[in-house]
Amino acid sequence: MKVVIQRVTNASVTVNNVVVAKINTGLLVLLGIEDSDTNEDIIWLSNKIVNLRIFNDEDGVMNKSVLELHGDILLVSQFTLHASTKKGNRPSYIKASKPNTAIPIYEKMKIQLEQDCNKKIETGIFGADMKVSLLNDGPVTIIIDTKNKE
Repeated sequence: MKVVIQRVTNASVTVNNVVVAKINTGLLVLLGIEDSDTNEDIIWLSNKIVNLRIFNDEDGVMNKSVLELHGDILLVSQFTLHASTKKGNRPSYIKASKPNTAIPIYEKMKIQLEQDCNKKIETGIFGADMKVSLLNDGPVTIIIDTKNKE
């Protein structure tokens, strides 16, 4: 799995001119899934996301997690995170899982995040043409790949 995590003041997802998900202060998580992703990846990544200390404390130091802040999380599927640009100018998405594999993993990730932060997680609509709006706070953007665990 690959994720791009953005600390946001607010974020939303619109599909067909209808807002389907919306959060205030918290994290926008763009999630790319590949066939080799496992339940271990889901558990490890969810734990990492909810405990990342990227929110400011009273002294203005990034020392608080979304969990400690009681912030929101918006999870959005994004197969393009697995784009390969090695050959030519048209990206290849061969590493990205097809929906029949990706959807169950995406749903498990949502459930794991909800369990880990003990609150409802907002989501986009898997496979839809989504318009994602956000106000990146900082800006703070973190990229994590479960295959590297860096």
